[in-house]
Amino acid sequence: MTPWCWSRASPTVPMKRILDEMEAQYLSILEGYLQRGGEAELQQAYQLGRRALAEKLGILDMVEVHHRAVSTLLCALETPEDRSEAVRKAGECLVESMSPFEMTHRAFGEANVALTRLNERLEEEAKRIAHSVHDQAGQLLAAIHITLDEISRGLPPFVRERLQEVRKLLDEIEEQLRRISHELRPTVLDDLGLTPALEFLAEGVSKRTKQRITVEGFKGERLPASIETALYRIVQEALNNATKHARATRVTIRLRRTENAVICSVLDNGVGFDPSGVRAGCDGPGLGLIGIRERLHALGGTFEIESTTGRGTDLRVTVPLERQNDTGPIGR
Repeated sequence: MTPWCWSRASPTVPMKRILDEMEAQYLSILEGYLQRGGEAELQQAYQLGRRALAEKLGILDMVEVHHRAVSTLLCALETPEDRSEAVRKAGECLVESMSPFEMTHRAFGEANVALTRLNERLEEEAKRIAHSVHDQAGQLLAAIHITLDEISRGLPPFVRERLQEVRKLLDEIEEQLRRISHELRPTVLDDLGLTPALEFLAEGVSKRTKQRITVEGFKGERLPASIETALYRIVQEALNNATKHARATRVTIRLRRTENAVICSVLDNGVGFDPSGVRAGCDGPGLGLIGIRERLHALGGTFEIESTTGRGTDLRVTVPLERQNDTGPIGR
């Protein structure tokens, strides 16, 4: 006989106990519904499904509970007619027990749509702020430079030297504002695409952090705007982590496009960490995985992390292309 297989891994003792309890309860519900065929038993099946969700069981777990309970029930029936009726009514109970899963799936889909729209609005707002910082602040600083030139005329040389120091400070402010503007929403991402935008990002981060950052991208047809934006933000977060937490000196960003997906890898030579906590569903040290998950969920994408203490980290992101319908970049 094939051993029980509730999930990809063998169930722990507490989980097996929960599954045994649910099987017994489900069998009792089936027997009651077969005898009485009432709404009370269907409601009990529904509540059992809700309990399964609360206990973090999956659909396959519930199907296995159903299968084993039905097998036990059929063994007690003698005629083909009784067994046929039992299978039919068991199917009705299964539908009710799956209802909480279906509603959760629907709610998740609606939340995903809302999250996608929110991200789009945030990107549009970031773009507006970036342009305001770049254009309006730049114009104000230019006006200040002109005013300082006018003021400096006829002033003693030592005063003009002090004003020159002020100009240098203004130049530094302008450079910082330009950097902030580009990181909020780089125009190169809208105009030229993901690879040039990542090269621009890598150059800026490298200047600030002295890290050696290389980008291995691809040329050709533009990716959908939603993918370009998501991958840019994910790489931005990965570089932030490599700087603040991994203490890496070298980072490699690789982009690869297949027929059905785009794959992005960010590999650093930092201190690394134990990824077991991430596999268990915990947010790793400084990785910002919650934001990465949210962006990828909206696109149907996935990510993997390989890391060993003292040997760096490799973040690999895969986003399917067939689900994406929009092909133009934001702002076009």
